[in-house]
Amino acid sequence: MLVAAAVCPCPPLLVPAVAAGAAPELDALRAACADALGVLSAARPDRLIVVGPAEEEGRGPHPQGATGSFRGFGVDLDVVLGGGGAVVGEHDERELPASLAVAAWLLERVRWSAAPVTGLGVGEPLAAERCIQTGQEIAARSGRVALLVMGDAGACRSLKAPGYLDERAAGFDEGVARALETADVAALKALDAELAYELKAAGRAPWQVLAGAAEGAGLGGQLLYEDAPYGVGYLVAAWS
Repeated sequence: MLVAAAVCPCPPLLVPAVAAGAAPELDALRAACADALGVLSAARPDRLIVVGPAEEEGRGPHPQGATGSFRGFGVDLDVVLGGGGAVVGEHDERELPASLAVAAWLLERVRWSAAPVTGLGVGEPLAAERCIQTGQEIAARSGRVALLVMGDAGACRSLKAPGYLDERAAGFDEGVARALETADVAALKALDAELAYELKAAGRAPWQVLAGAAEGAGLGGQLLYEDAPYGVGYLVAAWS
């Protein structure tokens, strides 16, 4: 059963070495992510499953110990999912998608040791029904399950945003924020997948996996961060 969930964005800029001189701009976001992970740890889960958006090669399950890299962002840094910290060395045959690499860095940053960790990469073409079913299957596993759900909101919040300015983005992000704040499973299930795709909201599929997993769990929500510093919506929430 699902006992807790944390929702965090997944920009590689969360890693200070990637952000370089701009790193202090996201200190409040990093602190909010750490607080959300604290809620997961306090729930005493038997396992933590990290769910994040992934391109085709990164989709599917990733075991504990899988490695990811930030070398594509100009930083000679590897991370290990669920233990081992940041290392420089050989990669596993299948590298973590960027969203799970950011999650691995966040977990290392808080020295996560509360439970074993596995990852799941989900792709944008995944229909809402399949996302919800995946979440239901996760929650049906034996023991106490926690989720770390990675994903950005709309990337069209300003003229300099990756997707340029789209007037619909602010309203979409606000709706997601309210759903996360109130643990509104029905609202997450009802997210418009086509609109999310047009707004480049990479968190849509992971959020709907969370919606499926949280059915009947009776969790309450708390919104810890809401902003769009680079024209991309970043949301942090904790459900417990």
